Amino acid sequence: MGKPTGFMDYERKTGAVLAPKDRIKDFHEFHTPLTREEQQKQGARCMECGVPFCQAGMMIEGMASGCPLHNLIPEWNDLVYSGNWEQAYSRLMKTNNFPEFTSRVCPALCEAACTCGHYGEAVTTKENEYGIIEYAYETGLAKAHPPKVRTGKRVAVVGSGPSGLAAADQLNKRGHHVTVYERDDRIGGLLMYGIPNMKLEKSVIDRKIEIMKDEGVEFVTGVNVGKDVKASKLLKEYDRVILACGAKNPRDLNAPGRDAKGIYFAVDYLSEVTKSLLDSDLTNKKYVPTKGKHVVVIGGGDTGNDCVGTSIRLGAASVTQLEMMPKAPDKRRADNPWPEWPKVCKTDYGQEEAIAVFGHDPRIYQTTVKEFLKDKNGSLNGIITVRLENKRDEKTGRMVMSEVAGSEKKLPADIVLIAAGFLGSEKYVTDAFGVSLDQRTNVKTKDGKYQTSAQNVFVCGDLHRGQSLVVWAIREGREAAAEVDLSLMGYTPI
Repeated sequence: MGKPTGFMDYERKTGAVLAPKDRIKDFHEFHTPLTREEQQKQGARCMECGVPFCQAGMMIEGMASGCPLHNLIPEWNDLVYSGNWEQAYSRLMKTNNFPEFTSRVCPALCEAACTCGHYGEAVTTKENEYGIIEYAYETGLAKAHPPKVRTGKRVAVVGSGPSGLAAADQLNKRGHHVTVYERDDRIGGLLMYGIPNMKLEKSVIDRKIEIMKDEGVEFVTGVNVGKDVKASKLLKEYDRVILACGAKNPRDLNAPGRDAKGIYFAVDYLSEVTKSLLDSDLTNKKYVPTKGKHVVVIGGGDTGNDCVGTSIRLGAASVTQLEMMPKAPDKRRADNPWPEWPKVCKTDYGQEEAIAVFGHDPRIYQTTVKEFLKDKNGSLNGIITVRLENKRDEKTGRMVMSEVAGSEKKLPADIVLIAAGFLGSEKYVTDAFGVSLDQRTNVKTKDGKYQTSAQNVFVCGDLHRGQSLVVWAIREGREAAAEVDLSLMGYTPI
């Protein structure tokens, strides 16, 4: 334990955040980290509470409490406090392949379960993690360590998102020869093209990929397995195949007028903007233009928020975000006690920016689109919304969101971005490998396992568990790697 009274002596302090009207001028990250000395004080606040829920990663009422990676949080918080950054980096890397990603995009499940947060403010665990990994890069600790012995076994990983990269990293460290196939032109999956730059600068991904290359991982881009390369070819050339393709089958909204020009899926929109930004600093205009347009985002999750922030940066005239569910309470309810995940209203960076630019929160709760309106050319020029209420279905007895009669309203809309989540796997991939699916079209395995119904084919990440967080994807990739290694070698130290 570090400073016994640290959580009483020091108040929670986080790094500075650029003001909304300043940060929307570009697509750069907008957080300024604390100084190393200030970060050490924050590490001192970790109270070594005896039962560190922060690293438990257990499911309570269907939601995760604490870090799914079981990061050794009290240990490296103490090492941050004492200024032993090198050892803190060593302990951090024991459980997390990519702290440079999670310290930027993770919603900090650890902090929600922090004992300090029960009656006060949680330890700044996420920023401490950021401080550790950035120190490691600055001082040369984060560098390639190729395996000294190779096993002669070959593994193909299909998909280069966080789960695929984690599996590849673990198996390569074990000594297997690993090749990662990615259908896009850059490595990273949704990290690269699904998460905007202001949340995760792509240079952060690139520097880690370079380390993995130096350690021996081979990356093949622009190859769509199942179309450009047959599954049979991979199964013939590799001892094992891991499917880490994500759950990129988007949920659509089937309302009258859906065929109007100007309606796009959110991830397609975000991907085009990021690709144009990386390829040409947006000068090639190969993205949906939202400058001067009335933009409606359907979906209140992280992707919807990213669409809000992105469209504001591209000069939208207005942004409205529709959310089917009721507004969450501003404070924990009695039936949502610590250390459960707090089901409270969160105003994210995109909504903050909309408030600053347009003077009001962009979210309209318990509302969906009833009809898309078109002009004579078939282009979108408005939507009809309808209010929803939670009612019990007379046939099933289940609570469902039902339309409120007479609550229709017309809203201006030139662009609609559908961010309603994903429905599971893309059929051509699962058909190519002949793997069994569950009722949600995720690839089916035995509980807690990663072996599919097809011989020598394993699965991990969103393709296995459905749409989820980066931290869960990393955990799945690590666990799948251990199972693959066990099947190859008869035992595993992973």
